[in-house]
Amino acid sequence: MNKLKRLSENFRDITANIRVKGLVQGVGFRPFIYRLAYRYNLTGWVENRNDGVVIKAIGQENKIDEFIGSIKREAPVASNISSVSKEIKEHEEFNEFRIIKSKNASKEITDISPDIAVCDACLKDMKAQPHRIDYPFINCTNCGPRFSIIKDLPYDREKTTMAPFIMCDTCQKEYEDVLDRRFHAQPVACNYCGPIYKLHLKSKTINHLNEIILTVKDLLHDGKIIAVKGIGGFQIACDAQNQAAVKRLRDLKNREGKPFAVMFKNVEALKEFVFLNEAEQRSITSWRRPILILKEKQKLASDVSVGFNTIGTMLPYMPFHYLLFEQLNIPAIVLTSGNISEEPIVIDNDEALKTLTRIADAVLTYNRDIYNRTDDSVAFIINNRERVIRRSRSYSPEPVNLNLNVDGIFAAGAELVNSFCLGKGNQAILSQHIGDLKNLETLEFYTESYKRFKKLFRAKPELVVHDMHPDYLSTNFAKDLKLETIEVQHHHAHIASCMAEYGLDEKVIGVSFDGTGLGDDGNIWGGEFFICDLADYKRLTHFDYMPLPGGDQTTKEPWRTGISYLYKIFGREFLNLNTPFLKELDHDKVEFIVQAIEKNINCPLSSSAGRLFDAVAAITNICPVSKFHAEAPMRLEAAIKSNESYAYPFDFGETISFETTIREIVEDLKEGFPVSGISAKFHNTVINVIFAVASLARKETGINKVVLSGGTFQNRYILSNIESKLILEGFEVFTQTKVPSNDGGIALGQLVIGAKRREKTKD
Repeated sequence: MNKLKRLSENFRDITANIRVKGLVQGVGFRPFIYRLAYRYNLTGWVENRNDGVVIKAIGQENKIDEFIGSIKREAPVASNISSVSKEIKEHEEFNEFRIIKSKNASKEITDISPDIAVCDACLKDMKAQPHRIDYPFINCTNCGPRFSIIKDLPYDREKTTMAPFIMCDTCQKEYEDVLDRRFHAQPVACNYCGPIYKLHLKSKTINHLNEIILTVKDLLHDGKIIAVKGIGGFQIACDAQNQAAVKRLRDLKNREGKPFAVMFKNVEALKEFVFLNEAEQRSITSWRRPILILKEKQKLASDVSVGFNTIGTMLPYMPFHYLLFEQLNIPAIVLTSGNISEEPIVIDNDEALKTLTRIADAVLTYNRDIYNRTDDSVAFIINNRERVIRRSRSYSPEPVNLNLNVDGIFAAGAELVNSFCLGKGNQAILSQHIGDLKNLETLEFYTESYKRFKKLFRAKPELVVHDMHPDYLSTNFAKDLKLETIEVQHHHAHIASCMAEYGLDEKVIGVSFDGTGLGDDGNIWGGEFFICDLADYKRLTHFDYMPLPGGDQTTKEPWRTGISYLYKIFGREFLNLNTPFLKELDHDKVEFIVQAIEKNINCPLSSSAGRLFDAVAAITNICPVSKFHAEAPMRLEAAIKSNESYAYPFDFGETISFETTIREIVEDLKEGFPVSGISAKFHNTVINVIFAVASLARKETGINKVVLSGGTFQNRYILSNIESKLILEGFEVFTQTKVPSNDGGIALGQLVIGAKRREKTKD
């Protein structure tokens, strides 16, 4: 009887309030819910609120439970559900299921969708729908611009930069038809009512799309350079196989050595030029469409990768990209950020016509505004996992869900590759990639983005967390807010950033390797081993301190650090070492550096892993002078050509000394050992150092969790091998995937450290 009673209750009609939180707006979630409700014969309604999606469902209880299960299993590909809750309410009657107008219900917010690459269904519509034939802004609830055009929540058309474009009757009908894929797709438009492109040449302006595409095609075929307005900002394009065009672009952009990103026509064209495994193909064809660093198979123009054996590759993600490649007779175009030097990417049409004409032969604009600037994101695959190293378009502002209350905290981030972070409830909301805070233009972008994020995410910071370096512009910005502040050590923030990604809140063995960060003792840190948790850390050991003659100048001139290491090890006798590196140096400059070291003039001490890599890159003559940030370590890694299993010795006492390592490198150079082998042996040495310290730390503390973070772990050889080696020996290893291990992830670490310290203070 009880069983029958329970069964009958299962089939009774109930009224349930269902709340879905996460990334559930701007991704076709309400029409998805409507179709599910139709499937399960439910009545009621669904609405967007700024704190999520709310559903009132009336129907049999078992059907409502099945409905909730389907929400979790079948959600739109770009959505990301963080929670689904159900509450039985007093019974109501509805005749149908409806989608109702969005509400601005509270100060809570829902996740905001990143921009989404155009979907296959829209690409088919672009060839089939009469009003959208070759329409270059085609989109639907499953794809198109989102974060780049949104001004406020809830996500409705009038709160985006699509507001000025009044829908035609056909688009309006689609927009209002709940069974249509464009139901409430906020950027929906067509050839008759949407944004339009214009091509600006020196002599004329072209308004007709077909003529624009054919002209751009001809210009690219002729070796010209085009500035193109993308989703999150302008980009600059040229034929990736035309050496003269690529060299000219490099000269005009004053970009001497840094590789260019390349967009390929399709996967088939991509496979002709790079090696592509299954995990890499999944990443590069995903709706996020990052720039993916892949190993080169066939050469493009030599000035694309300037000596590297990898290419930063991407596939088309805007409708215009597909329309252009239909006409092009070339497989790939360079597509690099549209900016001058180190300034932020240009987003305004007038500014593009004013500044980018110094670089480009033509400028392609459209008349929809970009509200939130976003560069292309960059990633690579190691051990079959995607690792984001620049987090911007299609990733930002997707939050990191935490086990901590971070509400009311603002983390200012670092100086280089900056992003900041806002705490909202248990979510960390990282900004898009801002860049290096070294000029007024980037600081203005940082300030503008901070104000916009505060408004968009209903944030009211009460606590500000910043780096302990007093001269960082991010530190000064944080202090100028006149709120309570917490100072955080740079490398502790690196480890905490990785811990936050995995929800760790306990003691771990932290390995933090990067180029620079101010330490507690006033020296520059960067080769650090910690025992730490989110609140605090103990420095276990570190790389030996080395003087950096000229301070920050050593990052541009690694030969200075090379001399510092050689002088410490050999004294002035190093001048007699007969190596290519020393033969090619100006001996007056070398003497000047030696005297600076001897007299301790502008020679700060550093334990930096980055500077060690610089020194080895210089001593082996791979990269004595850097033309861009971190070029020396990148070229040192790229020099590895073989599966060299040997390593150099090192000394491990209270600190870690590489004196014997450098001595043997010099011996190998004298004996003519290939530089590729020397690089491999050096990298193996660093791997052995990490393993040795981690093993001793585990033995002494019983801690088995190892967290690896910092820019050095963008080195694919080291990351791949040390992760595998530690796992093989039974360690639990944590490395960053969703958030950059470089300084772009620092703000997340600052945020959780600030939250933990606030929590402990309250206790």
